Amino acid sequence: MGEPRSHSEFQPQAESRSTPTGTPPWGETRVVGKALPRIDAYERVSGSATYTLDVTLPGMLHAAIVRCPHGHALVKRVDFSKPLAMPGVVAVLGAGDQEAALDWYNEADKGAQSRLFDPHCRFAGEEVAAVAAENAYLAADAARQVEVEYEERDVVVDMDEALKDGAPRVHEGAPNLVREPSKYERGDVEKGFAEADLVVEETYRTSVEIHAPMETHGSVARWEGSHLTVWDSTQAPFDVQQALARVLKIPLSSVRVIAHYMGGGFGSKLQLSKHTVIAALLAKKTGRPVKVVLPREHSFLCVGNRPANTMTVKAGAKKDGTLTAIEMRSRGVVGAYASWADATYLATDLYRCPNVRTEDGAVYINAGPERAFRAPGFPQCAWALEQTIDTLAAKLKIDPVALRLKNMPTASQLRKDMPYTSNGLPRCLEEGARAFGWEAARKRPKGDGPIVRGVGVAAGQWGWEGQPVATVIAKLFADGSLSLTFGAADIGTGTKTVMAMVASEELGIGLDRIRVEHADTGTSPYGVASGGSQTVHVNTPAAREAALALKRQVVTMAAAQLGVPEDDLTLAGGEVASTKDPAKRVPISELKQLRQQQVIIGVGTRHPHPAGKIALPFAAQFAEVEVNRATGECRVVRLLAAHDSGRIMNCLTFQNQVFGGMTMGIGFGMTEERVMDPQTGRVLTANLHDYKLPTAVDVPADMTLVAIDPKDTECNTTGTKGVGEPATIPTAAAIANAIYDAVGVRLTTAPITPARLAERLAHPVTVG
Repeated sequence: MGEPRSHSEFQPQAESRSTPTGTPPWGETRVVGKALPRIDAYERVSGSATYTLDVTLPGMLHAAIVRCPHGHALVKRVDFSKPLAMPGVVAVLGAGDQEAALDWYNEADKGAQSRLFDPHCRFAGEEVAAVAAENAYLAADAARQVEVEYEERDVVVDMDEALKDGAPRVHEGAPNLVREPSKYERGDVEKGFAEADLVVEETYRTSVEIHAPMETHGSVARWEGSHLTVWDSTQAPFDVQQALARVLKIPLSSVRVIAHYMGGGFGSKLQLSKHTVIAALLAKKTGRPVKVVLPREHSFLCVGNRPANTMTVKAGAKKDGTLTAIEMRSRGVVGAYASWADATYLATDLYRCPNVRTEDGAVYINAGPERAFRAPGFPQCAWALEQTIDTLAAKLKIDPVALRLKNMPTASQLRKDMPYTSNGLPRCLEEGARAFGWEAARKRPKGDGPIVRGVGVAAGQWGWEGQPVATVIAKLFADGSLSLTFGAADIGTGTKTVMAMVASEELGIGLDRIRVEHADTGTSPYGVASGGSQTVHVNTPAAREAALALKRQVVTMAAAQLGVPEDDLTLAGGEVASTKDPAKRVPISELKQLRQQQVIIGVGTRHPHPAGKIALPFAAQFAEVEVNRATGECRVVRLLAAHDSGRIMNCLTFQNQVFGGMTMGIGFGMTEERVMDPQTGRVLTANLHDYKLPTAVDVPADMTLVAIDPKDTECNTTGTKGVGEPATIPTAAAIANAIYDAVGVRLTTAPITPARLAERLAHPVTVG
């Protein structure tokens, strides 16, 4: 299939091609910032949008994957004779097939830790073989007929057990501690604790959380000669393209990945999965397109999770609330294959503190591997740190909001005091508290009977500004309509709409005359993955530059046609008009030079991040809960989010993001927990009945968003910062603090189920 160059050569670099300098910041805007419906709203709600799971090609086969049912086992024999005898079964694939003898690379370590079909299965759900048949039902039936002989091995699914001497080894000859813990330290921590008037210390635990997107993972693969086209439900089409080229050992130019619509991912669809490679291999083997869609049960096993973390936090403060030292030690489970489970970032940078020490470690267990999950590590850290801050506040008799405001950072301490382009966190706390009615709510009686109420607050920050790499191509047609082409996927967050709004802002063209083409490695310029809260603030500056490039051409054409200077012309409503003589105007569609050329093109690229400064979003969230002391049941009554995400591009989609993030935070803190059988290593909650996602009855009707715009003119040329991650970081911690305010006992293990809360209320000292 050909040997590509080193895969690392194709990775995007931290710097970007520069765009024209001198682009002024926006003042008041006509389109940007409005609450506008999505440009693809009809397609999404009518069912006419083609998601990957909707793709149907002529002659297409369907694939099903055989998965190991044991938590730890060796595959001794695979027998395909029964499925091959079934009518309609076209092909099988297993470790014995030469084309399937492929190394499987780990995202974090860049090394091969397993094979596509590894005979050493380290978790229940690991891929063993696959079959292709004429329809999905037949493929599933055939997969069940594959006979596999296993040699079972001892399992370990608990992190503490995995670290004990004599525990079963997930990887032969290697300890279950993935690597030496990563450490960070500044100042003198021991001195900081000695100077403190109060020191508190507690251990907090979080559970494994499953992404559970509405659209499960799936791919359709088709070969045309040596060229592979894949329709994939992915947040990162270009990353999948690169990984496929590496695994299959073919040139990047021979791989096309299309991801026009995607029904949720939350990080689980940021990388190549084995099912996509299996579809490609079966398509090559059969000469027909192959579609594979993971059943819901499988999506709980093998395509990622938020790792469980055990975190010990020690913090010291003066009587006036000034933090003197923070120490945090975290261990997280990565599953069967190396990745990372760091969860201490906020302890190093959210609050001003001169003496900080952190340590992060990762542990193997016999379970599906971890993957990025909306703000990886940050909700876990907020769960521990923000409850610790509230504990300090309670013992010092200082208002929790006031204590946080006392310790606001002025720069990123983790980055050697690099200044922020803006920091709206103080405003988030102050304006959020005011809108929530914080002081009055704190003074209200809790209640005399079994039903009591409490309020809580938590703060957050997202610690990554993304890769400043983006290219947008804008085409203006002779009739004055426009198309935008870019590489980023719209993962349901409204990216296409926001990009069109930016172009409309600059060119005065209505959204109904703008078409967006995106997320296709065959036709789109390179785009970074839609994850890490980077999509809008990385891509919109490139869209603005592309629109400005067109604007300059249009103005030049109009100036020549109208006989007026270029600096006297403005664009609005699809027309170019003189500011001095409004009678001199011409619709874009009547520009003679444009009609001669038919199409003009503007190309915009993303400018580098500001030198010597860091652009990060901030958040504060407030919660009110109602707790039944007798049963442990807890109801979230209301939530308020105050967010500094820079300029709001679309009020409607911004609100959608924040409310969705808070709903996810309710699940993380209150209901979601992967449960495993410690003897077999099987997941006992691999379905939407036993795995408790929050539903409409769990989400308060009273949810409020307070948008904080710091008027940041340095972060980028559109003034935007991220919102996807910050929306879910503080929610669970704010709810936990509200529960403490209501009942006076602190729950340190997430999720706070009625059983855990009832047990804690019955035994307030002995239960953690």
